[in-house]
Amino acid sequence: MSITHVFFDIGGVLGTNGWDSEQRLRAIDRFALDPEFECRHEELAGDWENGRLTLAEYLESAVFFTPRPFTPGEFTAFMFAQSEPYADTIAVARRVAARGDTVLMTLNNESEELNLHRIRTFGLRDIFSAFFSSCWLGVRKPSRTIFERALNIAQVAADDVLFVDDREQNLVPARALGFNTHHYTGATLLERELSERKLI
Repeated sequence: MSITHVFFDIGGVLGTNGWDSEQRLRAIDRFALDPEFECRHEELAGDWENGRLTLAEYLESAVFFTPRPFTPGEFTAFMFAQSEPYADTIAVARRVAARGDTVLMTLNNESEELNLHRIRTFGLRDIFSAFFSSCWLGVRKPSRTIFERALNIAQVAADDVLFVDDREQNLVPARALGFNTHHYTGATLLERELSERKLI
């Protein structure tokens, strides 16, 4: 079976998660946020990651609905600082892209501002041809719809795609549609699978 496209998740595969529970716990500790912050985040996360709220709107409702001893700029800088690239995995992706015969795209859940920050700081623009992000597609994994939209935009059949994600719940609907999948647990095993598929 020939793989012509590889779709990579970003958070947990190409780098740390952007604003997941671990990062939010650090924010609660760093800024002494009240325990209800997590509840407010959950109420807003869907609209924020699906592109219906801006970062400023998210912060206004989740954090700055009351006076704080820190600024939105300070909080945003902290959020962005939580993103660290996984250099070994990015190097593997770069090797696949360098061959020139496989199209690489990302498929991830993320708000627009964090997504753009991570694309830029991780150096992804010269590796990936397109970025299928929930903030631009209006739907999040594990919804079947995001996978269908990615296939339609890329104009590729599911069985020609390898989808790489670190969360099994995101791989299930992809497999149901006919994607080849790789459950990411580290760069070494990913490199082995890509080599076995003759993609590097």
